[in-house]
Amino acid sequence: MIKHPFPPLYNENSRILILGSFPSVKSRAELFFYGHPQNRFWKVIAAIFDSKVPENVEEKRRLLLDNGVALWDVIAECEITGSADSTIKSVVANDLTEILDSAEIEQIFVNGKTAEKYFRRYIEKEICRKAICLPSTSPANAAFSLDRLIDEWRAAIKG
Repeated sequence: MIKHPFPPLYNENSRILILGSFPSVKSRAELFFYGHPQNRFWKVIAAIFDSKVPENVEEKRRLLLDNGVALWDVIAECEITGSADSTIKSVVANDLTEILDSAEIEQIFVNGKTAEKYFRRYIEKEICRKAICLPSTSPANAAFSLDRLIDEWRAAIKG
């Protein structure tokens, strides 16, 4: 079993919560979200908020917190081979209470179908809230170009 190695990112001004599934090998090594250079998460978020793409953890933190975005993962602990969501087994879900009690989260989004599957299975009933599934920013989601991802994410987040 591998434990999630870093804490959620949020503050009292967070209004949007974006949940991934579980950190990749690269993210676990960097101790921060979406560390793999091929993952398009940071390009998408930067485009939505008309910002430059952040280059380091501090810029990534600032981009999210300045725009009211909290970031966390559905899974606290699991068995996983490498970074492949398809290999995830023996899931223990994260407790979202800390975030939901500290910030007035208006909307919850999940980044991709794996996050959605485990959110619905383990978290949705616990918190009595639904999440909107956005297309995964993972490079494995080759069906979505960067422009299409930006359009879909922007429409959901900005309305």
